Amino acid sequence: MDLTIYPIGTFIEQPYSEEELRDRLLDIRFAAQSLELAVNNLDEFQLNTAYREGGWTVKQVVHHLADSHMNAFIRCKLAITEDNPTIKPYDQNTWVNTPDATNVPINVSITLLHALHIRWHELFKNLNEQDFQRTVMHPEYKRQMTLWFILGLYAWHGKHHTAQIQSLRDRMNW
Repeated sequence: MDLTIYPIGTFIEQPYSEEELRDRLLDIRFAAQSLELAVNNLDEFQLNTAYREGGWTVKQVVHHLADSHMNAFIRCKLAITEDNPTIKPYDQNTWVNTPDATNVPINVSITLLHALHIRWHELFKNLNEQDFQRTVMHPEYKRQMTLWFILGLYAWHGKHHTAQIQSLRDRMNW
């Protein structure tokens, strides 16, 4: 496995347990703080450096996290309020190049992530095991995804991209 792409490994689905729930909730709650620490004191050159050859820049990764997690939050709300809704996919590679992602400083997306993750954490911590079995239909992957799967995936996703940035900092001695 290429550790520059997956420095913490790939996402592995886990069965529901109270311990796993507690860990995932902590990951969601503190994702923005971890990301903020990983980008702390980086200059424009560093923010515009790709974490690996052919990969996104640090700035693109930060804005991607905001875009991705906003979409996932909405998908969770749909799963809670509708019966197996079909979600709308989006092209993340196109989204990282829209004017808001190229022109807006990363602190705006980090601030958004702080607020979003407080709400997401509150939403998830008030669900029970049965609620986590509610689903959305992902047409791109042609599969149903439970809220439990989404919680795990996005708990991993925040750590995954933060680790990519941290591994770049470590390699470059920043």
